[in-house]
Amino acid sequence: MIQGWFGDQEALFFEIELVTANELELVVDVMLDTGFSGWLAINEQDLQGLDWIYLQTRVQQTAQGEANFKIYAGKVKINRQEFDIPVHVGQGVTEILLGRQWLKTRRLVVDIQSGTLTLGE
Repeated sequence: MIQGWFGDQEALFFEIELVTANELELVVDVMLDTGFSGWLAINEQDLQGLDWIYLQTRVQQTAQGEANFKIYAGKVKINRQEFDIPVHVGQGVTEILLGRQWLKTRRLVVDIQSGTLTLGE
């Protein structure tokens, strides 16, 4: 289980690690976005240095309309556990986003009143 924190307007934030092709681990803050149906989304500029493998381009519906996303085979580490996941890479992604696919395998507990935010098994 990982502890999160609340950002501006009660945005849900967690700390995870992006794992490069060379097995370097980069600690990043990510925002949980239940409106995003994938696993992880990052901005194109954040892709530099990760050396992840390009898979395909996919048109995805966003709050601003349709957008093209490049899909990469990425690796992340959450609570010392590694996951190989498809990563959506696009322009204008202002935060690194965790999508709702994680909620199929993880339990999200949000209690703003008590300040509790966890993502666990």
